[in-house]
Amino acid sequence: MSVNIQPDNTNIEMAMRSRKRIGIIMVIMALTVVFACAYIALRIILQTQATDVPLVGKIISIALLMTEAFVVFQSISYAINFISALRAPEPARAEITDWTMAPSVAILVPARHEPYEVLERTFLCLKNIDYPNKIIYFLDDSSEERYNREAEELATTYGLRIFRRQKRHGAKAGIINDIVKTLDTKYLVVFDADQNPMPGFLKNLVPIMEADPKLAFVQTPQFYTNTEASAIVKGANIQHCMFYEFICEGKSAGNAMIFCGTNAILRLEAIRAVGGLDEGSVTEDFATTIDWHLAGWKSLYNGQVGTFGSGPEALDIYMKQQWRWARGNIGVLFKVFRTFIRHPFGMTVRQWWEHFATGSYYSIGLCYCILMLCPITQVFFNLPVFHMNGLMYVCLFAPYFILSLTIFFLSMYRRNYAFGDLMLGILLGFVCFPIYVKALFAALLGIKSSFNVTEKRSGSGDVPYRAFIPQLVMWAVNFTAIIWGLQRIAVEQTPQLGVSLMWTFYHFIMLSAIFYFRLSPTRWGAPDNVVQPTGEAAPNG
Repeated sequence: MSVNIQPDNTNIEMAMRSRKRIGIIMVIMALTVVFACAYIALRIILQTQATDVPLVGKIISIALLMTEAFVVFQSISYAINFISALRAPEPARAEITDWTMAPSVAILVPARHEPYEVLERTFLCLKNIDYPNKIIYFLDDSSEERYNREAEELATTYGLRIFRRQKRHGAKAGIINDIVKTLDTKYLVVFDADQNPMPGFLKNLVPIMEADPKLAFVQTPQFYTNTEASAIVKGANIQHCMFYEFICEGKSAGNAMIFCGTNAILRLEAIRAVGGLDEGSVTEDFATTIDWHLAGWKSLYNGQVGTFGSGPEALDIYMKQQWRWARGNIGVLFKVFRTFIRHPFGMTVRQWWEHFATGSYYSIGLCYCILMLCPITQVFFNLPVFHMNGLMYVCLFAPYFILSLTIFFLSMYRRNYAFGDLMLGILLGFVCFPIYVKALFAALLGIKSSFNVTEKRSGSGDVPYRAFIPQLVMWAVNFTAIIWGLQRIAVEQTPQLGVSLMWTFYHFIMLSAIFYFRLSPTRWGAPDNVVQPTGEAAPNG
């Protein structure tokens, strides 16, 4: 008797549609790169040919060209990650038949002066992780007796081992390095105090680590659970999504994933091989990743969500968080430069590219400033800072701009993110441009920044306007430029100002978001005096 097995036409049709969509996306990406490169090339040619220009105009024009080149670089980086993510294979997994014989894992929770309720919730989740050979360590770095007593109580209740040190150094990286010297487990996992892992966290990751002895770590995503508390935390969560979706997946496919400081499993041998976590940076996670890749260790990202945390609910707290992340990342960028000069062949081209892209990301704040100031300068002072006529601009830049936005929104739409939520994340990043500029110059001038965990309190009222003076000044200047530019076009018949006027209006609308974000979280229904955790890991770029 023969059995005639018919193919599943539904699955075949879905696969064909998926391949067709991916093919369309690839075409869009190719066109984006072509238009971007053509635009930058033409800008460089026209810039070199512009001779009868005042010195101030030349300086501003060159700054604008460099800014545009940086934005194109970041756009191409995103496109590369997206393509890589689409083609990334599933990670290899070792088969573990007897979990009682699985490798030992030390779970580390560094904390300093954290609320008892936050720690209790975290340690309850850690205790419930379904893995027999685990040891939970509470790295108590507190300096007050009250917190020490609470730590002892938590240790008794949840079966923790408390680790303390006599001399504080290197903040979070320092205390982890100190305990690493005492551990004899094969792996360790780091969780920040507010991170709540799911029971299957280790059984998902340990087989991946076991499959490749050169794998230094596997990073997992971090998402917020209190997204309905305010527009701030919702926007911050969307920014996490932007980073932890295609960007991390693409980096991982190129063996260029970065350690994000929490929600990751690490090989103890790899940490010791590079002398411990880098204590010289407030983003010790990214800095140590450079050492691992330079030493030939591999990195991986696993996108299965296994941990949840809480995000900052007020704009001023969010901006403090962004300051620390930006200052740390830009500081690591200098390490990337130094390492590249000394060991240009120490990493692959893709790894260098990704680390430069990650380290330089927060330079976007200065780029925002230049992009806002250039059209304003042209409107008020008629300086020729943009050496390209309107037709060339429409034919080259407009297609690049539209196509790059299409790639971004298409990629996030594939993961079911709404347009409005994505715009919320974009606007939140835009209004923080002064923080990024401050971080950039602090790094350039060598101003040290201490490691400070980020509060996530809900706040008791609207954030005062004095906290946003740079944003408000720029908002007012853009508004004035719009009025002045419209008057010039009407009276002087200068239609060439149209492009500059368009951008001033665009920036004015973007900056207007500050009036929305500064509102108290209670305006969105968040309860007052809610105890929130105070520490989390950074999505580095």
